[in-house]
Amino acid sequence: MTGSFGNPNLEQKDLLNSKSFVVLDKKVLIVSGPDRHSWLNDILSQKLDDLVPGVSLDALWLDAQGRIIRDVHIIDDGEKTYLITFSKDFDDFVFQFKRMVFRAKVQINVSELQVLASFIPNLTSLTWSDPWPETATGGFRYGNPIKTSWNYQEHLVTEEELLAIKNQYSEAGTLALEALRIEAFRPQGPDEIDERSLPHEYDWLATAVHLNKGCYRGQETVAKVHNLGAPPRKLVFLHLDGSAHLLPQAGDEITFSEDVIGKVTSVGQHFEMGPIALGVIKRNSKAETVLVGTIPATLEEIVPSDAGGVIDLGEFRAKKS
Repeated sequence: MTGSFGNPNLEQKDLLNSKSFVVLDKKVLIVSGPDRHSWLNDILSQKLDDLVPGVSLDALWLDAQGRIIRDVHIIDDGEKTYLITFSKDFDDFVFQFKRMVFRAKVQINVSELQVLASFIPNLTSLTWSDPWPETATGGFRYGNPIKTSWNYQEHLVTEEELLAIKNQYSEAGTLALEALRIEAFRPQGPDEIDERSLPHEYDWLATAVHLNKGCYRGQETVAKVHNLGAPPRKLVFLHLDGSAHLLPQAGDEITFSEDVIGKVTSVGQHFEMGPIALGVIKRNSKAETVLVGTIPATLEEIVPSDAGGVIDLGEFRAKKS
């Protein structure tokens, strides 16, 4: 994918003004068959057994310990369910999904459709509209409401449709979109995900987890941390010092008083805010100013330190007695 076609700052403005689009490094898995909704409902974190055609949903595929393997964007056309996800390790994703079919009446196929991103409403007939930053039905947000112009869409297109879109709109690079995503506090795989990632650490329960649905892999951990525990880390927003004209890299350490408290997950150059980043740090850290590599930065919490543990144990025990 192309990082920039010249000026990422201008490309960000064009994206926000619905003048351009971005070609994404994403792939599409199509699930069809009469059991597709109930089957997906048993696998992913979102409630999908009553999926309505045209409704856009955010979901996570978790391991048995409730850790995030990948995020999935879901749209249904009434006959097929389209799963949009990042291309890294996509073949393994398809292989694992096919292994879980068992006796369900579903068919799984890899689509040749390309994925575009834009802020252009309903650019194509198959359009996924991001529910972020609102809190979806069955979701729960730990942090404060997010004020942003993140009216993000993903569009599934054929080669012919892509050529027609290119004749009508300009193309922006991935760097422009990345800066807007970071400004919106929007987590996304594979950038923010590692082998330890829990949904609670990113406030992903707001859009990608339905807390009142039936069983799925990882649900026990999701419920336990949400009700009784606390996630070990939290997502933060970083305002980077731009005076040195340097940007850190994803994976760079975040330090406070010479102690390593976390790492950078995504970095961008915003047309208004300047250099910004997302990072994951220790939950109990109270740092407000940090070093990102050698670059000074001020830190803003996205997920508060007291996330999780929403049940009042005293009240819960009193009711049981």
